[in-house]
Amino acid sequence: MKFSHVPNVFTTALAQKLRTHPKRIVFTEGEDLRVLRVAEHLVAQEVVIPILLGDRDRIRALAAANGVSLQFINLLDPSKSKELPRFAEMFEKSSRARGVDISDASDIISRPAYFGSMMIQYGLVDGLIGGNQSLPASLFRALIQTIKPLPEVPRVFSAVILVAPHLQHFGREGVLFLADCGLITEPDVDQLASMAIETGKLARHYLGGKPQIALLSHSTKGSAQTPAARKVAAATVLARSIAQENFLELEIDGELQADVAMDPAASEIKLPDHGTRHTADVLIFPNLDAAHISLKLLQHCTGAQNYGQIIMGLARPAAQIPLTASDETIFGTALTIGYEAIKYHLLYPDGEVGEI
Repeated sequence: MKFSHVPNVFTTALAQKLRTHPKRIVFTEGEDLRVLRVAEHLVAQEVVIPILLGDRDRIRALAAANGVSLQFINLLDPSKSKELPRFAEMFEKSSRARGVDISDASDIISRPAYFGSMMIQYGLVDGLIGGNQSLPASLFRALIQTIKPLPEVPRVFSAVILVAPHLQHFGREGVLFLADCGLITEPDVDQLASMAIETGKLARHYLGGKPQIALLSHSTKGSAQTPAARKVAAATVLARSIAQENFLELEIDGELQADVAMDPAASEIKLPDHGTRHTADVLIFPNLDAAHISLKLLQHCTGAQNYGQIIMGLARPAAQIPLTASDETIFGTALTIGYEAIKYHLLYPDGEVGEI
């Protein structure tokens, strides 16, 4: 069965931009029919150059059995790559610099998640996608151990993009950004503020205009004086300060209940003195439980299409997709990472960020 893509406002815009700037995306788990179908479609759309990691013979057999063309799709077996010794040496040196002793660097780097991470770190590819056949922790571990973090982000986190133009009050044009849905269990004030800033910048990159960012809580503007609510309020103040100091075009508010953030009518009732509030484009959750549960409910109960998770705070574009990822999720995530790679090359044309 061929991949049947139904275009939406989000993926259509990204595909148009990538046709003039196609990027090389490595899929760390290439022995997957979903990935093969998506790779074929990415080539047909002329938006991404796919590199699939895995056993070449098994990938070719899987493609042949399902009528998938591998034309212009690169297949690479990490264990047989000529880059393996060089990557292993680099990984061992960087590990020693961090005070970590590695007994067999070649064995570690031959694992697809690590090999793919080294490929993106050293410029052989522009972006990375993995997780479709493994636990999230294995991919996150490889990324964090090989790719340099951005100094302004206190801790790596993840963001998910949801598209649901059929829903009311669902961001601008039916696109909504959520964080952190995958990594930090109980973020502190600094981490929440960083999530608001970085996810807001992500949203601005895609939406073009000034995004509305809401830091969510069970409380709205002091309606509940709990430690959790006060933490979100403090993070809001810090995020606004960072945005102002860096001249960022971001509209940041909190602490807000979800209905106040999303529904202008609810906002007018609960905050009558604050004027008209537009529906939020970015939702920052107070903890991982709230974020992940909300993501799954929106995805499975409302029909919202998910893309990501986009790994935030690393010097290279990467994403983790779930075991249950649909073809559409993988396709849209590839477009997202490709577009992030365009931004990276514009910001760092000489590739100076991320050297280890």
